[in-house]
Amino acid sequence: MTILIFILAGLAEIGGGYLIWQWLREGKSYYWGIFGGILLVSYGIIATFQSFMSFGRVYAAYGGIFIVLSVLWGWGIDRKTPDIYDWIGAGVCLVGVMIMVFAPRH
Repeated sequence: MTILIFILAGLAEIGGGYLIWQWLREGKSYYWGIFGGILLVSYGIIATFQSFMSFGRVYAAYGGIFIVLSVLWGWGIDRKTPDIYDWIGAGVCLVGVMIMVFAPRH
């Protein structure tokens, strides 16, 4: 469930930012900005469903997931093919997230 919440929060944040980008930078209708804002607010709400006790740990781990999702978003939505360094960097971040999330705690 932890990974699913990270993914949903990431898609809401990236999708919201993307819609606002389209509105302000690409001249799309202001409706794109409104929906983007709604998605960004939902991102903040979704992230609170994590079972972690620490806000800092949730957001630090989420940052790695966000990087991986951003590379995938750029590839799938913007049609910008990631290079080997994008994949290596995303992989390193994902390993870091797994350490933060799944390491045994005392």
